[in-house]
Amino acid sequence: MKDKFGRVYFSLFGLFVLGFGIAELIIGIGSRSFAWGILEMSGEFLVWRGFILFFAGLFYLSSVKNLVEIHQLAKVVMASMMIWIIAGMQIFALITESIPGEEGAWLNNWRDFLSTYSPPYIPSLILLPFSLVTIYYIYKKRSA
Repeated sequence: MKDKFGRVYFSLFGLFVLGFGIAELIIGIGSRSFAWGILEMSGEFLVWRGFILFFAGLFYLSSVKNLVEIHQLAKVVMASMMIWIIAGMQIFALITESIPGEEGAWLNNWRDFLSTYSPPYIPSLILLPFSLVTIYYIYKKRSA
C-alpha cells in the first residue's frame, strides 16, 4: 500500500500516454492528420511518435505494481525520458522555425516570432509537464 498516489497517478498517466500512442499509430498508418483544440496529430514522424508513446504507456503501466522498487522506478524514468526526447525535439523544431524571417529578411519580426509558439501542439508537448512528476520520485528514492 506504500505510495498509493504514485501508483494511481502513473496508472492514469500511462493510460493517457498509451491512448495517445494508439491514436497516433492509427492516424499515422492511415496517412491522415487530426487536429482538435490545442492538440494536433500530424507530421512526417507520426507513426514513430505513436510507437514511442505506445511503449512509454506500456512502461508506465507495467511499473505501477511496486513503484518503490528501483527496477520499477527505472521503467517510469525510461518512459518519461521517451516523452522528454520527443517533446524536446519538438521544442527545438519550434525554436528553429521561429527565427528565420520572410523573404528578404534574416530574422522574424517580434509578432511572427511569438505566433509560431501558439497552439496546436503534438501530444508529447501536452504530456511533458505531467511526466515531470517522475523527478519527484527520483529525488524521493535518492533521499530514502
